[in-house]
Amino acid sequence: SPADKHLWKGKFWEVISDEHGIDPAGGYVGDSALQLERINVYYNESSSHKFVPRAVLLDLEPGTMDSVRSGLFGQLFRPDNFIFGQTGAGNNWAKGHYTEGAELVDSVLDVVRKESEHCDCLQGFQLTHSLGGGTGSGMGTLLISKIREEFPDRIMNTFSVMPSPKVSDTVVEPYNATLSVHQLVENTDETYCIDNEALYDICFRTLKLTTPTYGDLNHLVSATMSGVTTSLSWQNER
Repeated sequence: SPADKHLWKGKFWEVISDEHGIDPAGGYVGDSALQLERINVYYNESSSHKFVPRAVLLDLEPGTMDSVRSGLFGQLFRPDNFIFGQTGAGNNWAKGHYTEGAELVDSVLDVVRKESEHCDCLQGFQLTHSLGGGTGSGMGTLLISKIREEFPDRIMNTFSVMPSPKVSDTVVEPYNATLSVHQLVENTDETYCIDNEALYDICFRTLKLTTPTYGDLNHLVSATMSGVTTSLSWQNER
């Protein structure tokens, strides 16, 4: 379904919660001290010993947030950290960057500040977005530039889904991506480019799936994200 397409960001939290032994209610059900050693990189521990993701979830329409909330790990997130508009960006980069997105970005920054104040030593920010629509591209790059302004010496890392002709919803996807790329070059330290077409190819050729679903693609992206962030969330074994 179209909603599944955007849920890879939530899927990442499912994957790392599973790796760290965190259940959907935020309780620890693991069996190894290693799982808890660096748990505070991605989670805050509440007074009731529940683990809550250090995550801010945003969109310019409420639908995606509802899908995340009603998902398996929906109750894991802090309710105040869901921020959404009502209108959407209509696949328009300028709406995300200059109008609807600009109206919402201060609310997002307030929550980002609160989360960063909970950190003993803030390493940086990890943003997941797609560049084909209006919100991830337009508002995503606006948010990156605002965070860069406020935290100039912290790492900014993005996982950015690039549009491709074979896996395309709208004809304006290349414009949205083109308008975003120079912003990423300017304001991020590292950007992992995720290509939907390449994901399909991996599902077909390597995993031998005949009809890959968005769920399959989401799992693949989440496993990749988990892999490249391993050194942050796990103590190095020697």
